[in-house]
Amino acid sequence: MNDIELARIPAGGVTLHDARRKERWTVQLEPFEIGVYPVTEQQLAEVTGDAASHPRRPAADVTWLRAIRFCNAASEWEGLDPAYTFDGEDVTWHVEADGYRLPTEAEWEYACRAGSTGPHYGPLADVAWTSADGVASPQDVGAKHPNLFGLFDTLGNVWEWCWDLLDPARYDAYRVFRGGGFADDAWSVRASTRRGGAPRMHHEDVGFRVARGGFEGTDAAQGWSARHDAERARADGPLPPGWTPRR
Repeated sequence: MNDIELARIPAGGVTLHDARRKERWTVQLEPFEIGVYPVTEQQLAEVTGDAASHPRRPAADVTWLRAIRFCNAASEWEGLDPAYTFDGEDVTWHVEADGYRLPTEAEWEYACRAGSTGPHYGPLADVAWTSADGVASPQDVGAKHPNLFGLFDTLGNVWEWCWDLLDPARYDAYRVFRGGGFADDAWSVRASTRRGGAPRMHHEDVGFRVARGGFEGTDAAQGWSARHDAERARADGPLPPGWTPRR
């Protein structure tokens, strides 16, 4: 399989925002690694056996579950401990494993910002493929400028799946995706924008980027915990305008 190029991200803190609950919280992160680029069509094809029409474009129209299975397959290919196990469609993250995985939402935003505090880590036209470029599909990775961590395409081009649940009180198993896509305007292509979908949902502008890093513990790491998920699932409150609950 084509090598997955990773960048080492130092320890640090990031402040996240939940618009529905009007909450902000800061997460302190341990060092981790994350892909310099989103996973490409070629890399996905080498695992799935499918053809890659555009090898250097980010893989898109990829479900969350397929991204999870890619992570395990890439880990096994390199002799690493797979990060995930499955019970039907229930996925468990073994946080101590050193294999490939999806980044937590906190890891993703911290890596995307690379020390910046505004909505973008540079002029949007220079760093992200958006609706302003007038393109009709994802573009080859690495064609825009990187952020200060050396990561390309964290904003624009394709949204990227994360490990975390979006809002379990209202959307059951929906998972977060971040970063904005090639058809989105500047309002959506921001470091803080949160959207999501069900694990089996397909979106033409959603792909993923892998991370690595094992941590001590069993059910909590890098801003995520199973206990917090359970607490959020019991929470209630009014939905923001335009949001439609799954149940």
